[in-house]
Amino acid sequence: MLQIKCFTFGPFETNCYVVSDDHHVLLIDPACSNAYEQQQLENYINHKSQITNHKLSIVATHGHLDHLWGAKWATETWHTPVLMHEADIPMAKAMQAQYNLFGIRATAESFDIEPLADSLSPFALIPTPGHTPGSVCLYWPQEKVLFSGDTLFRMGYGRTDLPGGNMGQLIDSLERLFELPSDVVVYPGHGDSTTIGAEKR
Repeated sequence: MLQIKCFTFGPFETNCYVVSDDHHVLLIDPACSNAYEQQQLENYINHKSQITNHKLSIVATHGHLDHLWGAKWATETWHTPVLMHEADIPMAKAMQAQYNLFGIRATAESFDIEPLADSLSPFALIPTPGHTPGSVCLYWPQEKVLFSGDTLFRMGYGRTDLPGGNMGQLIDSLERLFELPSDVVVYPGHGDSTTIGAEKR
């Protein structure tokens, strides 16, 4: 049985998801920004019985700082890299530039990153460039759930005015998502969940 736990972390109120079933445990967007949030996430994952039998995978829907606050901590805690579309890896590796852009007075710390493959069982990966060049959505057809990162929100979509953003690409990506069944539940990177049908109206 699929279980989805959403945590909302950090000053940007970013959604961090832990998705699990009998065979998989997936951490989507390690956005925890302080020790208290890290402890919340660690406590939850450590109480999942699956974690003793199935390796945790960490994936980022894109390379923006608010989705990766806790990336270094998470990679060191569970000894596994963050998986990310290769187009956003340079952005994630140059995290200090994002800190400077938003006036964050801190030193960005590097973390282990590996390119995301074409699939991440049991999810299908849908490339959705526009918000960033390497934005991806994770789609589980059998369960009819989509983790959309910052591509699609409830009554909105991701901004394209940051470096690497492209409105034309984002429109194409949204049109691709709107081809999915209307009853697919969308879990976005910020805000409440919605459905494909509700956002097509």
